Amino acid sequence: MSLQSSPDNPVPEGAVEQTVTTVDGVKLRAAYWRPPGQRKGTVCLIHGRAEAIEKYYEVVGELLQRGFAVASFDWRGQGASDRRLANPRKGHVDDFSEFERDLEAFMQQVVLPDCPPPYFALAHSTGGLVCLRVARRSRQTFARMVLVSPLLDFGGFAPSRALINFTAGCFSLLGLGDAFPPGSKIAQVEERGFKGNPLTSDPRRFARSIAIGQTRPELMVGPPTISWLHAACRAMNEAADPAFAASIRIPTLMIAAGEDRVVSPLAIERFAREMRIGAQIVIPGARHEILMERDPMRGLFWAAFDEFIPGSEA
Repeated sequence: MSLQSSPDNPVPEGAVEQTVTTVDGVKLRAAYWRPPGQRKGTVCLIHGRAEAIEKYYEVVGELLQRGFAVASFDWRGQGASDRRLANPRKGHVDDFSEFERDLEAFMQQVVLPDCPPPYFALAHSTGGLVCLRVARRSRQTFARMVLVSPLLDFGGFAPSRALINFTAGCFSLLGLGDAFPPGSKIAQVEERGFKGNPLTSDPRRFARSIAIGQTRPELMVGPPTISWLHAACRAMNEAADPAFAASIRIPTLMIAAGEDRVVSPLAIERFAREMRIGAQIVIPGARHEILMERDPMRGLFWAAFDEFIPGSEA
C-alpha cells in the first residue's frame, strides 16, 4: 500500500496513508497532506480511469504551496485499491454507482474527519463524471468543483457512444461483461511511445507517468472491460439529459482541452451551458491530461483555478 517515491517523482512531505472500506467491502488506498500554517480548506484530488495517487505528486505539491490540505484516493480496480477480477489488469465495474460508493466512503472516512473545510473537488475525466453524479444528489459534498476534461462523451479517439453502448450491452447480455472489448490490447508500458499519444504534449511528464508503471506495475490497469464501457455509456446518457446539468447546485468550473481526442470538448461545452451555476474554459492546444501538459498550458489552468477557488493564490 505504500506510496512509491523516486528522485524524479518524490512523495510530497507529510503524506498520511489510510485504508478506506466502502459499504460493499472494497478496500481503497487513500492519502492526505496538511500544509504548515493556516489552511484554506481541502482540495479533494479525484483521478480519472487507470490512474493512481503517484501520478499527481506534482499537483499535490502545487496545492500545498497554495495553502490547501490535499486528499486523494485510488478508485476500485486501479492503483493500490482492491481489484475485483482475477486478472488485475482489467479495469472493471458493473455500474458507476460503484464509483459513487468509493467517493462517498473517501469523504466520510478521510476528508470529513481528518481534513479542514471548506472542501473543493479537483477531478479529472472519469472522476469528473462521478463528482457530477454525487453532486446531483447532495449539494453539501463540495463548496466548489473544478472538473478537468470530464467524461461526458467519448472523443474522436473512439467510436460513437451510441455504438459502444449498443455493442457493450449486447456482449454483457451474453455474459461477456468481464471480457476486454474485441480488438483491445494491453500494451506494455515500455511499448507505449510518446509520439502521437492522446494524453499530453509534454515529453517529460509523459515519461514520468510511464516510469511509475515500470517501477510499480501492480498499480497499472489495462483497457476497460465491456461492462465498464456499458456502465460509462449509461452514466453519460443520464448526464446528457439537460435536467441533469440543471440539477447541479454546486458552483462548477469545467476545463476542456482544445485538442482532446479521449473525451468530447463539445459535450463539455454543452453541459456547462445547461448548468445553472457552471462555467467552462478551453485550454488551446492541450491534450486530454491538462494537469500533465506543458508549463504554458498548465499556467492557464492554474490561473483559472486560482480565480475560481476562494482563497487560492500562487
